[in-house]
Amino acid sequence: MSTLIKGTAILTLGLFLSKVLGVIYIIPFYSLVGSDNIGLYQYAYIPYNLMLAVAISGAPIAFSKFVAKYNSLGDYETGRRLLRSGLLTMMVTGFVSFLALYLLADVIAQITIDPEDKFFTVTDVADVIRWVSFALIVVPFMSLWRGFFQGYNYMMPTAVSQLIEQIVRIIFLLAGAFVVINLLGGTPKTAVQFAVLSAAVGALGGVLVLFYYWKKRKPEYDELRATSVESYDVGLRDMYKEIIAYAIPVVFLGVANPLFQFIDMLTFNMGMSSTDNVENTSLYLGILNLTAHKLVMIPVMLATGFSMALIPLITKYFTLNEHKALTRTLDQSFQMIVFLTLPAVVGMTLLSDELYHIFYQNSEIGSEILSHYLPVAILFSLFPVTASILQGINQQKWIILNLLTGLLLKLSLNIPLISMFETDGAIAATIIGYSVAIAMNIGVIIVTMQYRSSLVIRRLFFIILMNAVMAIVVLLTLAGLELFIGMDSKFQSIVRILIVGGIGGAVYGFIALRTGIAQKLFGERLTKYTRKFGF
Repeated sequence: MSTLIKGTAILTLGLFLSKVLGVIYIIPFYSLVGSDNIGLYQYAYIPYNLMLAVAISGAPIAFSKFVAKYNSLGDYETGRRLLRSGLLTMMVTGFVSFLALYLLADVIAQITIDPEDKFFTVTDVADVIRWVSFALIVVPFMSLWRGFFQGYNYMMPTAVSQLIEQIVRIIFLLAGAFVVINLLGGTPKTAVQFAVLSAAVGALGGVLVLFYYWKKRKPEYDELRATSVESYDVGLRDMYKEIIAYAIPVVFLGVANPLFQFIDMLTFNMGMSSTDNVENTSLYLGILNLTAHKLVMIPVMLATGFSMALIPLITKYFTLNEHKALTRTLDQSFQMIVFLTLPAVVGMTLLSDELYHIFYQNSEIGSEILSHYLPVAILFSLFPVTASILQGINQQKWIILNLLTGLLLKLSLNIPLISMFETDGAIAATIIGYSVAIAMNIGVIIVTMQYRSSLVIRRLFFIILMNAVMAIVVLLTLAGLELFIGMDSKFQSIVRILIVGGIGGAVYGFIALRTGIAQKLFGERLTKYTRKFGF
């Protein structure tokens, strides 16, 4: 058990640090290329993320499961045989995906960009898509190799390679943009094109890390292989059929957010064409899909790490038919996700002006879009949790159906809502699509598990009340600060966030501890410390 906890902790820490770096780097990059050109970056990464999901197809997770399965039977030969086959398959799918994205770049750009757009041309968008497509040659291969190590419950290679991949990518991205603009006299658009190549360079850094760990552990793996029991001689065709069946729901779970963004990317220009702000289409889309989206994902990171740790328990209790334990785990999952996400969303929404100023610049439209978009973070957190619960209770097929229903609603509503409300219309369509998909997920959980919980309803109302009290205190604090500290500099905005965030966090924490809800959610470990302070 200690090995499992250690491995999970290592993997979670590596992923968290990688995600944090993925948010922070946008600050210097934004200052290098400027607000007018940053939107070009998201035109490359959204189709890239979708094509990457197709190339990988959830195989690394399924692959690690198969390696672990046969290792537990003492059959190390089958895992090694699958590794050779899997790496070759990933090289082929990666190269095919690279060719597809590279060759379709013009088509995607023509669908995406209005010829009247004052910021970017079809050629600009097509070029960044082509540059980023090179990463598809390397990333699928690297991802499957990580899955092999995870099959041996060896999480360090995945954690370290993720971190090094991100560090190398960011260094290349920032250094490349700086050199192009300041030393070579290039345009910010050229810098963005060069910057998206960083995905491929970062992936090469990750591969080198995995190669290092492979050389380090290969003698040990070879010894295990030599002592392997007689191979079960499982046909690769049968294994791939099972891997694909397992992986498809994982793919849909992973691409849910990029698919919603992709719909915005394809339809936003059409929706904006009839509005008074048509000339600002690319600027608004860049804020919605990149700069604001980066900040919206911060509270999602805070919540999902804690809640997803509960999912393996759901599978265990469902398999053992321990209904009471399963209900208790579901109760805790829903409460924790709202308890952690809602105060972050409320606080960030009230401080959206300061946050946008610190990360980017003083921008009325930027902070307005951010404040309207932030509440969607609650849905971004709930969907993967409810979908993972469906996986745990063997209802994976509903993940696909429910997500497709949400996407269809988003696609059908996006253009008319954008025509009426501009970026707010795109946000509203996302809210409707995600809400329906989540409601359908919960409906399946209720029907399958006969799940009912008045406790969760009561607790959610109480958590909302706690956040209302915190919001009042935050608003009063902001009103008081206006008399002394403005927002003329980033430093002043940082001071405002530290003061307001500290007071808001203290109020929320005090209420949570005084009422005992925090102790009930986080268990005896928290209680052990809070008792020392009289809670």
